[in-house]
Amino acid sequence: MESSPLLQPFQLRDLALPNRVVMAPLTRSRSGPDRIPNATMAEYYLQRSSAGLIISEATTISPEANGWIESPGIYTEAMTEGWRKIVQSVHAAGGRMFLQLWHLGRASHSDFHDGGLPVAPSAIRINGDGIHTPKGRQPYEVPRPLETSELPRLVEDYRRAAARAREAGFDGVEIHAANGYLIDEFLQSRTNHRSDDYGGSVENRSRLLREVVEAVASVWRADRVGVRISPNGVFNDMGSPDYREQFSFVASMLDGFGLAYLHVMDGLAFGFHNLGEPMTLAEIRRLFSGPLMGNCGYTQESAEAAIAGGAADLIAFGRPYISNPDLVERFRNGWPLAETAEMAVWYAPVGARGYSDFPAHPKA
Repeated sequence: MESSPLLQPFQLRDLALPNRVVMAPLTRSRSGPDRIPNATMAEYYLQRSSAGLIISEATTISPEANGWIESPGIYTEAMTEGWRKIVQSVHAAGGRMFLQLWHLGRASHSDFHDGGLPVAPSAIRINGDGIHTPKGRQPYEVPRPLETSELPRLVEDYRRAAARAREAGFDGVEIHAANGYLIDEFLQSRTNHRSDDYGGSVENRSRLLREVVEAVASVWRADRVGVRISPNGVFNDMGSPDYREQFSFVASMLDGFGLAYLHVMDGLAFGFHNLGEPMTLAEIRRLFSGPLMGNCGYTQESAEAAIAGGAADLIAFGRPYISNPDLVERFRNGWPLAETAEMAVWYAPVGARGYSDFPAHPKA
């Protein structure tokens, strides 16, 4: 299988990748209530270090950004040190790792903030079943719109988190601008009804993302910064009528930065808003000239086809990596994949069970 395009090396700007298999960011809720990365997490990432690139689970940039039970952060010295130990372990095994920077925005709850409301671009509640909080399942709340005067502080939170990621030894960072979290909420007309310089036109709705990229690229070279977007997605009650106009503008805007890559949730495995035809990698390829990463529902065969056809340079795999720590080796040897673990253990704060206890293939 060495002739597989998925297993060929790739030069990600100045970072040499041994293959084009990326471990997608996977929130797994194993950092404990203190949100400090730990030894169990280090073992989990070490087991998957044969990926061409690992993108860490979504990692919150500040206390305000929190909104998921026992997900890790990157805003204290203890968190930074916890991540440093994980990165050192991955590097010792020959791996490469980016940290994904996360702010949940309205997809949070006051239970995470001592009674304070979650923040968002506008006071628009998620239409959904509710959210798991430390106090149990709760209905979504109407978020507090961020004041224009608060946005420089928010951008600075991203810059400081990026600086901590550099201090921890990561190879780069990815800005999470997808899946209905804060930056995506600013991008989309469904969730952004602002009348200031951060709302209205596609350019204004993209302003926060541009400022965050600029801030993060003041700490890292731009070619060690990735961005993730989800133009087709419905997760967290998303999907805007002008999605094609908005995300075409975003892709063109980001092309001017010389980023490490653009990570696109182009697959429809998490649902599609059906507001038109889905945006494809081929469409975004015409707007973004840098390395392009596809994600969401890919198999080995469809990933190989996307790379061979020139639509993508890299493919991120999520669910297959949960129960196949040796995913690259399975692809290389034609070994069958282990069944993906039941969803009950995906986000369960239960330590190693259903997390780092999946074995490699018997022939490995």
